[in-house]
Amino acid sequence: MIALVTDSNALVPAELRSRFGVRVVPLTVVVDGQPYAEGIDLSTDDFYTRLAAGATVSTAAPSPGEFLAEYERAAGTGADAALSIHIGSNTSATVNSARLAATSSPIPVEIIDTGTASFPVGCCVWAAGAALERGEDLAAAAAAANAVAAAIGNVFIVGGLDLARRGGRLAPGAEQGEGIPVLALRDGTMDVLGRAHDVEGAIDAMADAVFASAAGQSLRVGVGDAVATDVAGGLASRLASAPKVMEVVRYQVGPSVAAHSGLGTAGAVYFPAELAG
Repeated sequence: MIALVTDSNALVPAELRSRFGVRVVPLTVVVDGQPYAEGIDLSTDDFYTRLAAGATVSTAAPSPGEFLAEYERAAGTGADAALSIHIGSNTSATVNSARLAATSSPIPVEIIDTGTASFPVGCCVWAAGAALERGEDLAAAAAAANAVAAAIGNVFIVGGLDLARRGGRLAPGAEQGEGIPVLALRDGTMDVLGRAHDVEGAIDAMADAVFASAAGQSLRVGVGDAVATDVAGGLASRLASAPKVMEVVRYQVGPSVAAHSGLGTAGAVYFPAELAG
């Protein structure tokens, strides 16, 4: 049996966690100096409330010990190998912690550095889980995750440009100019694709970016938000009506992402449908 492991930044929805038996190692979210394990002792809704009230927030990678404990638990339940898929090393130290833990793991661990963050990581987990579900081996599941990592696209708007800038993720000049910046995360940096005059224009721009990237392929799409349900709903509706969009999954932007993008963030993640079976 192959255990599938990821970190909480991947935002894997409960239905996929249950379907594929995904093990999630939490990042640490620090709120006003107090550390919390994401998804365990800090809920997304509680975090949103505190962020809206002006809390100071930051994030930290899991320790090697936390990963080792998860690999040991997997071995204890019968796994003979683990596929560990994580937020990119260009954004977080999470992969380094997983690699250190793998050297002491009782079972072999294949580490995937996705080079991306947030639900794009979850999409890599999705593809790997689907491969394992089909009865494919560790190498095939790892190849599926890597294929999605190479093909994944994203587009979004953020509610807190100041948070993105302070976190070092915002491209230079993104805060200049009028309107709402429409962004894409590339190699750990939020690049500006264009600007919209209003929210409706931003929805149109995000949808158009997805359609332009499809290049005739069928897509699977995730639409997420942090207290921006109207924007996400409008975007999901626009995308779901497109003939080349096979599936739209909704997800909630969690603390380890919202800490660097702010409330009011919304966007889409997409990849070729064939990569997840």
